[in-house]
Amino acid sequence: MAERIRSSKACTVNPLKMSQPIGGALAFMGLRGCMPMLHGSQGCTSFGLVLFVRHFREAIPLQTTAMSEVATVLGGLENVEQAIVNIATRAKPEIIGICSTGVTETKGDDVDGFLKLIRERHPELDDIALVYVSTPDFKDAFQDGWAKCVTRIVEELVDAPAPGSVRDPARINVLAGCHLTPGDIDALRDLFEAFGLDPLFVPDLAGSLDGHIPNDFTPTTLGGAGVEEIRAMGSAAWTIAIGRQMHGAALSLEARTGVPFRLFDRLTGLAANDALVRFLMDITGRPAPRKVRRERGQLVDAMLDGHFQIGGKRVAIGAEPDLLLAIGSFLHEMGAEIAAAVTTTDSPILADVPAERVLIGDLEDLEAGAGDCDLLITHSHGRQAAARLHLPFFRMGLPMFDRLGAGHLVSVGYRGSRDLIFAIANLLMEHGHSADPESWREWPAAQADHQPGGSLQ
Repeated sequence: MAERIRSSKACTVNPLKMSQPIGGALAFMGLRGCMPMLHGSQGCTSFGLVLFVRHFREAIPLQTTAMSEVATVLGGLENVEQAIVNIATRAKPEIIGICSTGVTETKGDDVDGFLKLIRERHPELDDIALVYVSTPDFKDAFQDGWAKCVTRIVEELVDAPAPGSVRDPARINVLAGCHLTPGDIDALRDLFEAFGLDPLFVPDLAGSLDGHIPNDFTPTTLGGAGVEEIRAMGSAAWTIAIGRQMHGAALSLEARTGVPFRLFDRLTGLAANDALVRFLMDITGRPAPRKVRRERGQLVDAMLDGHFQIGGKRVAIGAEPDLLLAIGSFLHEMGAEIAAAVTTTDSPILADVPAERVLIGDLEDLEAGAGDCDLLITHSHGRQAAARLHLPFFRMGLPMFDRLGAGHLVSVGYRGSRDLIFAIANLLMEHGHSADPESWREWPAAQADHQPGGSLQ
């Protein structure tokens, strides 16, 4: 069990984490016809807008209440009202998602009260969903903002099923954590559909930020989960929650609709995907499709091939808690040692990270712990540290602004795990990190149970 330690430095140097409102805004972007809005100054929104544009390289819908110093002191009702009315008139969204920021949280704006007054004054807004989530950026981090936003979406939009209603056994809800890319979501959608299931992802970034070009311009999000689809989540047979951050949203959905859920902390690696496929076999009564079995065999073979390069390496990772667990655990299973683990916010999942300790800190802390490592893994802001340490640098997480295709990277499922092995092993080989060919003799005996197709018979 990893020891969780919080950095005691007087200031943050080269930040690793991003703020809650940015996480909440991105979650809203996974809804169809949505206009996310930050209740705060123009600078807060401009920062988030630039960050998302650089990462996804797409048009990003994001608005602001443009709070000035005077408006902040006097209260933001007028700014919130004017912003909502303007967005409704010009963009005609299905939903407006509002995230608070530090300045308005410090003032103590009662946004829920504002929204009640605004609805009373403007009946033309009756057909537009308004969802507000409290995301002060002076506490917590990106993953927390995403999790709070998804929970709030469930609480505000999902309808309780009518008495006596029957659930559709083919329908499942999928609560997707912020560590999943649009490419990850597409890969999981293919897997669920291969079992004859009809999945609804909430949020669904693959529908809105996967890089597709619409036939007509729209000022809101291009796709994703629709409001009416979210309202009907109670008619699904199961909910699959991916990432510990989705536990609260899954509990809220179950309490509201009675739909049972299964939580998967990670879907990177052999054992993690075996658990998911077994679950899908159980709830559908179907055997694993031939394609899935073949991909599993390819992953096992890739693990055998890649452990010559990855086994025995010391790795430093800086990431949000759920991504840290997913990547750290998989590399540990490949024989690597997680010598330095730095994250952004506290989470119960950190105790399961296969490292002696996990530091809640910044990229300076990661650089200090990576001095004797063989590989550095974090988002693009870690590139200078990797250059100073002369380490191979593997980019994961958000933002990733110095490479193309960040939204299409896949690290979940059998195929995504396989490709992750190849990408990391090739990077180590390129930088001259090799392994003793005889090291296969030290391959853990426990892996002998994981033969291609063996546990899915």
